[in-house]
Amino acid sequence: MEIGGTQVGAGEAVSINLPVADLYTGTSLSMPIKVVRGRRPGPTLFVSAAVHGDELNGVEIVRRLLAQKALRYIKGTLIAVPVVNVHGFLNQSRYLPDRRDLNRSFPGSAKGSIASRLANTFLSEIVSKADYGIDLHTGALNRSNFPQVRANLDDSKTAELAYSFGAPVLLNASIRDGSLRSCAAERGFPLLVYEAGEALRFDEFCIRAGLRGVLKVMRHLEMLPAVKVRTPIMPVVAASTSWVRAPASGIVSRKVKLGARVVESQQLAIVGDPLAETKEKVIAPFDGIVIGRSNLPLAHEGDALFNIAAFKSVARAENKLEQFAARHAETED
Repeated sequence: MEIGGTQVGAGEAVSINLPVADLYTGTSLSMPIKVVRGRRPGPTLFVSAAVHGDELNGVEIVRRLLAQKALRYIKGTLIAVPVVNVHGFLNQSRYLPDRRDLNRSFPGSAKGSIASRLANTFLSEIVSKADYGIDLHTGALNRSNFPQVRANLDDSKTAELAYSFGAPVLLNASIRDGSLRSCAAERGFPLLVYEAGEALRFDEFCIRAGLRGVLKVMRHLEMLPAVKVRTPIMPVVAASTSWVRAPASGIVSRKVKLGARVVESQQLAIVGDPLAETKEKVIAPFDGIVIGRSNLPLAHEGDALFNIAAFKSVARAENKLEQFAARHAETED
């Protein structure tokens, strides 16, 4: 295998610094990559994080993954990319210096904008060398996501991978133009997107769940030795999701928690003015589970406050989320 001009042979673990656009000070910049190849043949999996530079949970998941002793016995190849959007990571920003979103810039171009060039580099040097991929994300700034996997569940290989990850909620989410997931779907490439936590924050619960999910996928692909585990918690597939928006501008209070079960017409929060003269209720439009929410106590009219997922059986989904939370609150890996 060759990445960035560096050859990695069977049985080797090699760190690679893949050049990306320099800073305007002339300082060289590179994307850090670790390639771990087993002596025995097997599939190639890439695990990437910080496509959005401020989404940090995935960076820690990759760090902990590379510290796993089980990698000594790997079959096939792991390509670990803890920081894809190096510019955004340095600036603690979702975006690249040109203010473009890297996850809306795929497949990119070698002669395009800085975002387009980075997307093109990532595809040609990483994705094209792999058989499967896991891309790690969090919610946006001031917005948290309950652990969930988004994938093309209409593709049998991708669906099989998604179930093996073991996240409590699976979303057959719509594909956005220019996203890595859209590019993967067009190529028939099995790719999972793990969403959990909030930008610019470490969330131990989400990190632990993400690491275990990646390891489960690797065991499912027979890249790592099988281990004795408890009965897995089968995820539930959301029938649909919808954001509930602020009915007025003001201060948001009395919010329901992330992962909470809600029923149609239930009060999710109150939006009031600074003088406490007006109050607007935020109402659940249907029965479901809160899988995402804004953490800011301030909102403009129309701001997204709660992402609610609907299920065929909300009670069953609630039970799965409770089991998942209890199991991943434990410290054992």
